[in-house]
Amino acid sequence: MLSGLGHLGLEVKYLDRARSFYRDRLNLTVGHETDTAVELSVGETTLVLRRPRTVPRGGLHTHFAFSTGEEAYGSWLDRLSDLDPEEHTFGSHSSLYVDDPDGHCVEIGGFEGDGPGLSGVFEVVLEVEDLRTAERTYRALGFEPVDRGETRRRVRLRGPMDLELWEPQLGLADARGGVHLDLGFEVEKPAAAADAVANWTDRRERIDRGVRVRDDDGHYLSFVEATDQ
Repeated sequence: MLSGLGHLGLEVKYLDRARSFYRDRLNLTVGHETDTAVELSVGETTLVLRRPRTVPRGGLHTHFAFSTGEEAYGSWLDRLSDLDPEEHTFGSHSSLYVDDPDGHCVEIGGFEGDGPGLSGVFEVVLEVEDLRTAERTYRALGFEPVDRGETRRRVRLRGPMDLELWEPQLGLADARGGVHLDLGFEVEKPAAAADAVANWTDRRERIDRGVRVRDDDGHYLSFVEATDQ
């Protein structure tokens, strides 16, 4: 149903400081800017840094992951060494974890693409109150479970990117699932996507080229018609 992650919103305290981190440290390209928000491009996804002025707000203490090329991974470890990155290995690949200036846990791994830069967002973690309800919500959008935590308090779902749903807890690198996330998805039929999760959403509104809903955990999901449709 969903064809891609269009945007991920992060709440930040100071735009200049956050812009500098993602532009200068992570080499993301700055796009549209206002007094309250800065947009940066990473692959097909727009990272939106937003001060808390309106709703939807950006997510708080969000854990998300950037993909990069396998040969580039070592250079990111060197580049971010002053931030004391934490590294973990998963089978045949590794990921590094650092905190941005606003406490978001940024992971780099995934090994996609051939260039030296970051090629996209391959994972986002949401904090949820009830795992069963949240899983039903996102499975209705086409996400499928691929892994469950040993304590059954988290589940990893696969769709246009990986989505992890966590009941309140600390993960690797003391990461937490994000609260009141702002996620934007590209989809062929926005209204149909909103209808699919109607049983688990309490707010619905029309936006440019689509529909935005709020799920039972307070996460905002925007369904926008893909530009190539």
